[in-house]
Amino acid sequence: MKKWMLALMVLFSLGTVTAQSKVAHVNSQKLLDTLQSRKDAMQKLQDKESELILDLQEQEADFNKLLAEYEKKRGDMTPTLIKFEEEKLMKKQQMLQETQASHSEELQLYSQELNQPILEMVQDAIKEVATTKKLDYVIDETVTLFFRGELDITNEVMPVLLKLDAEYVKTHSSN
Repeated sequence: MKKWMLALMVLFSLGTVTAQSKVAHVNSQKLLDTLQSRKDAMQKLQDKESELILDLQEQEADFNKLLAEYEKKRGDMTPTLIKFEEEKLMKKQQMLQETQASHSEELQLYSQELNQPILEMVQDAIKEVATTKKLDYVIDETVTLFFRGELDITNEVMPVLLKLDAEYVKTHSSN
């Protein structure tokens, strides 16, 4: 009986704590989509990706040229020369795969480098509005299964974020 009473008291006290918490939500994607710094970062990332793809295409063209030359001359080669050329081709192919993996990692790191300050700026803007409104939690609606529209603070965060973004773009425009 004492255990049941204790359990009920804990449940009621949790309900009281939850009822006292102020929760709101934002649409982080909407916030990100309005930022000039985000658009600039996406363009830089696309430019870098194009550069790396071009490099891979050039390396792949070189490999395909060597392969075509090998296949053309293979009939006239000695077994030792065939083995030597095949090993050379395998090394070239392995180098191509390593370059592809390296480019992929480089692109991922560059994306993180570009996006980190932008995400911090979004968090700062949300934190400022949450502090002003005395909110305990702000949840991203893009990853939430259910939320009520009247608790949306996206439009209140937007002007704060745009102000931070303008300052960010101004200080980083020379890069």
